[in-house]
Amino acid sequence: MGSTQNLGQRYSAGDPGGEELSSTDHIALARARSAHNYSPLPVVIAEGQGAWVTDVEGRRYLDCLAGYSAMNFGHRNPDLLEAAHRQLDRVTLTSRAFYNDQFGPWVSALADMVGKEKVLPMNTGAEAVETGIKVARKWAYEVKGVPENEATIVVAGANFHGRTTTIISFSSDPEARTGFGPYTPGFRTVPYGDAAAIEEAIDHTTAAVLIEPVQGEAGVVVPPQDFLPRVREVCDRERVLFIADEVQSGLGRTGTVRACEHSGVVPDAYLFGKALGGGVLPVSAMVADEDVLGVIRPGQHGSTFGGNPLAGAVGRTVVRMLTEGPYLENARRLGEVLGRRLKEFVGDGVVSARSIGLWAGVDVDPSLASGKELCRRLAEHGVLVKDTHGSTVRMSPPLVISEEDLNWGLDRFAEVIGELRAGR
Repeated sequence: MGSTQNLGQRYSAGDPGGEELSSTDHIALARARSAHNYSPLPVVIAEGQGAWVTDVEGRRYLDCLAGYSAMNFGHRNPDLLEAAHRQLDRVTLTSRAFYNDQFGPWVSALADMVGKEKVLPMNTGAEAVETGIKVARKWAYEVKGVPENEATIVVAGANFHGRTTTIISFSSDPEARTGFGPYTPGFRTVPYGDAAAIEEAIDHTTAAVLIEPVQGEAGVVVPPQDFLPRVREVCDRERVLFIADEVQSGLGRTGTVRACEHSGVVPDAYLFGKALGGGVLPVSAMVADEDVLGVIRPGQHGSTFGGNPLAGAVGRTVVRMLTEGPYLENARRLGEVLGRRLKEFVGDGVVSARSIGLWAGVDVDPSLASGKELCRRLAEHGVLVKDTHGSTVRMSPPLVISEEDLNWGLDRFAEVIGELRAGR
């Protein structure tokens, strides 16, 4: 501890001993002085551009994780950097005690893009989900007539909506949940993709159904084609809000602005995050019509940083890029390449592979490697991905990746699978 503490003190004081820290030093310092809430791969990234990142020793890696979809537009996207730099020279934070000149244009553009009337801005994806929960409960009491403190929300097993205390209360992931009780009541969990189970779980207390159109953390699980339409029908019939958590799946990842578009479904509310901040800063929002968001009044919900001018400038640019740029088409076109090539591995070291747009979950034969081991070996070959559960890894390259680079990364995947099969 003493040596790493001295190293940290020297470096923070601007005197790293005449040279920059090595990857080994960076990792040792981080492990010694940070809480162990992550288990990162031993890669220390110093720079990024487009789909590529470079570590402190100058090694380059193809980034096929893209910040869990936060970097949909790639590293150092020039349009986003220009918007951020321009706003940094003007004003970055006013709080919501005042209006700012980015706020109105941003929320208007976002609402129009997804066909809704109102936006409630926050910062992180988990905050967007917490907002959705609060709004659903308020709506249930004021509009539906549910008795006070009895509102329930139906959710899906294997979900991932964040790690706040309320959210982990309905998580089925023991790592996220265990040891953090007592848990917040009011949630009913049913199997993902089972619309009949959702219908059965609904009663007079039900405020909302909260669903990921595609489950990301679970391994990019795409539901049956009729699942979301049936959820929409049930919610309409039972007078229940349908809230779509599009924090990971939205804003281009699946080749559409909203993953719900693949099923032709329009939920009552969208929850956005990650890519909404363009990888520049955390930005999130709940987007719905007035009859839903109108239940929130001054003082009942908010955030000092939610809707700040810097977020507005970047968020407006994200909306413009999605409506005018090539990103959705890239995700659709290259998504076909990704899906086709991953299927070629099935039965040859890969048990199964699922994809939608530029987003894939790959289940590697557990007799070959765990997901963590596969990711470590891929990093050694210059490709960055991240494991989720067991032997499952996720791929979500930025939407700016070229077909040549995507194929290069998949070639490296083939090399690693081949090495594992050969026992090397």
